[in-house]
This record gives sequence, C-alpha cells and structure tokens, in this order.
Amino acid sequence: MASAAVVDAGDAPEPTVRNLLDQDTLKWVFVGGKGGVGKTTCSSILSVLLASVRQSVLVISTDPAHNLSDAFQQRFTKFPTLVRGFTNLYAMEIDPKVENDDLSNEGMEGFLSELTNAIPGVDEAMSFAEMLKLVQTMDYSVVVFDTAPTGHTLRLLQFPATLEKGLEKMMELKNRFGGLLNQASRLFGLGDELNEDAMLGRLEGMKDVIEQVNRQFKDPDLTTFVCVCIPEFLSLYETERLVQELAKFEIDSHNIIVNQVIFDEEPVESKLLKARVKMQQKYIDQFHMLYDDFNITKLPLLSEEVCGVQALQNFSHHFLTPYKSALKRGTVEELEQRISILKSALQEAESELDKVRKGKQAA
Repeated sequence: MASAAVVDAGDAPEPTVRNLLDQDTLKWVFVGGKGGVGKTTCSSILSVLLASVRQSVLVISTDPAHNLSDAFQQRFTKFPTLVRGFTNLYAMEIDPKVENDDLSNEGMEGFLSELTNAIPGVDEAMSFAEMLKLVQTMDYSVVVFDTAPTGHTLRLLQFPATLEKGLEKMMELKNRFGGLLNQASRLFGLGDELNEDAMLGRLEGMKDVIEQVNRQFKDPDLTTFVCVCIPEFLSLYETERLVQELAKFEIDSHNIIVNQVIFDEEPVESKLLKARVKMQQKYIDQFHMLYDDFNITKLPLLSEEVCGVQALQNFSHHFLTPYKSALKRGTVEELEQRISILKSALQEAESELDKVRKGKQAA
C-alpha cells in the first residue's frame, strides 16, 4: 500500500516504526485505534522519536479525555507548549467542540441545535478547521495527532463533506432564521456588526482549508496513519474496520502497533497468564496474516504505567528494536529463573500459612 514502507532482506516489513523516522517528507502522522489500547503513550513516544530526527514536532490531542498531560506529566492547553526537556517538541490539547457557553439567546440556541442536529459533527469540523489553520501558520516539520477512539477519528476524515453539508444547511437556514444569523456570527469570532454573509464566507474559508489539508492527507508522502491495538478480538475487529475506512478515504496506513503483549519467552508460572499468552498469540498470528505488508511493532506489557519524559524515552527503544527476552526458554538460565520464582512464591505462601496458624492459636 505504501511506497515508504521499509522492507528488509527477508521481504517482510521491518517490525519497528523506523520507517516513520526515515520518511523525512512526512508532515501529518495520525495515531488511532480503539479506546484504552495506549494511543496516547504511542503518540507521545512517536513524537519524542521524531523530535530526534526532525527540526520541530507538534503533538496534538483531539481526544476529549486529554491524556497527553498525564503522559508527559506536564499541563498542556489549546496553545502549543514546549515539552520540558526538549527544544523542538511542542504539545497542545484541543477540545473538538465549539465553545458556545456564552450564547444564551434562545433563538440562537434553536439555530445551533438545528444546525448540529442536521449535520452531526459540524461543530467538530469547524473547530478542527480553525485548529488546522493555526497549525499551518506555525510551520512545524511534522504534526502528530493523538486521535479520539475510532468512531471520532472516522468522523474527522469526513470533515470536508461535513462542512459542505453545513454550508448548504446554513444557506437554507439563512432564509428561515434571517437576523438570527447575525447573532451567530459571534460563534465565529466575527463580531456583532458583521452580517450573515460574512459568517457564510468564514465557513467557506474553513471548507477551503479543510479541502486543502484533505489533499495533503491523501498524499502518502505527506501523511500516514498508525493503528494502535491490543491482541484481542474486539481490537482486531476495530483495527480491520479502521484500515478498511482509511483505504476508502485514500489515506496511507502501513504501521500497526500491537500493545500490551505478554511474550511467551518470559518465565511465566501463572496458569492464567499462560492462557492469556496462548490467546494473544492467536490474534497476533491473525494480525500477521491480515497485514503481511504492514510494519507490525509488538510492545511488551509492563507492570507500571509509562508516565514522564524519562519513562517515555526508556520505553521508546521497543519501537525501534524488536522485543527480545533476556532468557531463552529451555536453557539452564531460564529454568533456574523459573525455579527461583517458584521458590519465592512458595516462601511467601508458607509465611502466610504461618501467620494464619498463629492467628488461630491466639484465638
């Protein structure tokens, strides 16, 4: 699918994200997938890695949950803020809804309600267009989008069509609502003295921006979409849906990050974990079968969250180097470690048993 995918000697794409760092023409990198699979962590680490090879990087969260601040342990707003510890990495969090709390006029509310009910997502589309205008004036080398869960992401890709519908609806409502559109001009920051024609012109302008950016989104040299998932059925299903939709919108995608993998090589002694490893392997095999021309990067499940710049940088090597267990299964060293784990668990159980027995005797 993608001309930029890096292929190794074995004719299989490299299982890392190095291809994204090597593709120096990239301007827009979208990171998306099902909720709760680690999109924000992956977006943050990709932006950190890109900052090491590009002049300036901006990472934007369009997810209302806004986890970028948690990932970097730094407060971000709707204005780009330099990430601590970097000279060329900026972050911002935008709310994909138009702020209209101060519009209390009843007629105005009726107008907005009719417009947004008629075209779901038009408020997000207008907000997104404004944000893209802002980003284009800033001239960053590459912009990473930490997107909302899949459904919202797909709406984002439909924004040009959404704005077109919005424009048509505006023209229709102009005749029905008349002077109310003058009040609506405040929504677009035009001031009360401006008329509905100016407001419609603003919407036309945003449509032009969206269409211009949309052309860039369809250029595989400029834009790619990174799908993040976990090795489970629902996530596989959602990823397949996302990949199909991206193909429909002609948006390049050739990287899949499979997060929270429990590797079979680890000395696991829990029956539950062993069953989990087996289940995960089934879905990982399916990912490889379905996306044999994709760069599939597998990330290990950790015992703690990846928070803070140092933790992000420490974890980032898994994005560039395929995971390898410290011990090979079946070797003397691996068996010794498994025995050590079992002995430690046995000692803990014996200690707990002693406490229980002493408690019974005391009673």
